[in-house]
Amino acid sequence: MITGKYNSLLSFIAIVFLVVLQFKTVFAKKPAAQQIIRMEYGIRGVIKYDLKSGTFSIYKDNKIVIYNAYSSARVNNRSISSRDYTERTYSHTAIMDGFGKGQKYVVISAGEGLPVMKQVFYVYPGRAFLLMEEELNGTGLRSNYMAPLTGSFMPVKGDVRSLIAPFDNDTFISYDARPFTASGIDTSAEVGAVFDNVNRNGIIAGSVEHGTWKTGIRTASNIKANEIEVWGGYAAVNVTRDEIAHGVITGKYLKSPKIFIGYFSDWREGMEEYGKANRIADPPFVFNWTKPAPVGWNSWGVMQEKITYEKAVKVADFFADSLASLRTGNTAYIDLDSYWDKMVKNGDYSKLKQFADYCKSKGLQPGVYWAPFTDWGHKAGPDRKVEGSNYKYGDLWARVGNGYHDIDGARALDPTHPGTQQRIDYFIGHLKACGFKMIKIDFLGHAAIEANKFYDTTVTTGMQAYRKGMEYLVKQLDGQMLIYAAISPSLATGRYVHSRRIACDAFQTIAHTKYTLNSVTYGWWQTWLYNYIDADHVVLDHQSEGENRARMLSSIVTGTFITGDDFSEHGPWSVRARQWYQNKELLKIIGNGKAFKPADGNVGKGASNIFSRRIGAYLYLAVFNYDADPKTFIIDTKRIGLSPHHLYKGVELLQGNKISLNDSAQINLAGADAILFKIKIN
Repeated sequence: MITGKYNSLLSFIAIVFLVVLQFKTVFAKKPAAQQIIRMEYGIRGVIKYDLKSGTFSIYKDNKIVIYNAYSSARVNNRSISSRDYTERTYSHTAIMDGFGKGQKYVVISAGEGLPVMKQVFYVYPGRAFLLMEEELNGTGLRSNYMAPLTGSFMPVKGDVRSLIAPFDNDTFISYDARPFTASGIDTSAEVGAVFDNVNRNGIIAGSVEHGTWKTGIRTASNIKANEIEVWGGYAAVNVTRDEIAHGVITGKYLKSPKIFIGYFSDWREGMEEYGKANRIADPPFVFNWTKPAPVGWNSWGVMQEKITYEKAVKVADFFADSLASLRTGNTAYIDLDSYWDKMVKNGDYSKLKQFADYCKSKGLQPGVYWAPFTDWGHKAGPDRKVEGSNYKYGDLWARVGNGYHDIDGARALDPTHPGTQQRIDYFIGHLKACGFKMIKIDFLGHAAIEANKFYDTTVTTGMQAYRKGMEYLVKQLDGQMLIYAAISPSLATGRYVHSRRIACDAFQTIAHTKYTLNSVTYGWWQTWLYNYIDADHVVLDHQSEGENRARMLSSIVTGTFITGDDFSEHGPWSVRARQWYQNKELLKIIGNGKAFKPADGNVGKGASNIFSRRIGAYLYLAVFNYDADPKTFIIDTKRIGLSPHHLYKGVELLQGNKISLNDSAQINLAGADAILFKIKIN
């Protein structure tokens, strides 16, 4: 009996010893005697880190993607990199987070006179990309430049493009997919891509965190190798709107943005994975929208400053009586844009509440507009009292260099200032009391500007200020409204709103349609970052039938449907709206709420002519002709995601024409026009 207990004790000790040994083997810091760390991700993805040199390479399918890569920073006015250190150890642990089960590898570099540098890699067997970040530990550290990745990638051949993404959607800025040649350096905001438009292979790199840094992606081409750099600290007046350098972060612990890196056989799939990764890495602060995709009307399309209570009520009547079927679910939104304050007299909001109540009586949801971080009256001077506050507007202005930040005619307010917050309390309180169910918030980029300092001294960068301001705004809205962003940072806004305008103001012409679809061509993947993206107000007005059709379809392929004509008056726009906007087949697509995918990405600052999306057993195919003259388009079935050597049949949804595709099809389209097909695939 004693012997049995003794043997059991020995067995138990042996097991404990083995567990401890295994724990040390897996989790303890490893000395640099093991030169190469191998980190696996996805399917046949590998990172190889050289502990001797402080560099790493990324492989996919046994082919090198990025090599001689390192991390760097500018800290306390000194440039350092992972290659400068003399001692390196590493550890790895199992993790479980929003991306699933994975491994976290940490390479720790130390050297005399240098802050400790950590390079952190996150890898997951179920993800075709890796995430990484850079950390610095020390005393009294200061930095406004941290680059987790700088390296080389192999020369590429074909119709190779470098995607230049804008930081926001202000000033009618466009995406650009430039030919990737040795002619210069390309810099993109938050995310970048280098891809071959023919075979669609591509590298995607960008930030998945936007709470502290503005991220830049710089790519350059040369004969022997290409270069890529991903860094936090990007500031450029024509892109991020900043007139001063990026803000400085300080302390004992500094961290770069977490970045996404992947090589994909189809760059479009990579961009969609990137969009989804943002939503996982930095989950929404706003409540999740589970109601149907929004449809409705916004006053800025045509009425603009001419809006009145009487006109707005007539629009509600038109929707109730003549567009009764333009619904997803049981309602549509009637949204008052700028100049709704004409209905407010001496602080009396009763007329505005009367409008909101009238919409509800018609089975519609009232919407409203506001710009929470701008002062439109700054030219009247700094001494005006801030609504709901004892502060003056001059107290709230964000100081930038020797002046202030003025863009779009408005001056930026410090999002962290108590006066700005009290102003939010005042206006949002009144709008909630009126009963509005949707709010369009605008000119949010003003809140992300780099300033000399902020009222909240813990805030030192524009993106930190943006986070503070937007979180405060969302809290005050208190889950009572659908939140829709207009002018705003493209990626950082994903945490705070349900829907976002994909581009800047667009109205009725074919040029407006092409401009909008430039942002869909290169930014459609944001449909996975937001609940919805939209093409802004669809205006028919007096344009040709073809232009009207193209503008309407540009909104449908973007994902939602907000109209903009003056429906308080009768005209050709109201006739076409009644005819088109209640088409049941179109409403099914709108109800899906997701953007179509572009067929091509080699159009520079232009837009793809062809977009498609699978919904259930059908492929929906939209074709646009932006030119004045008729044009013939050859549709390659494989190019739009259909199997070759198979006969597909479909129907055009607006005019009923039939289409057959067997490897390819020819579509003749009039100038300034568009067409939409529904093709059976199962």
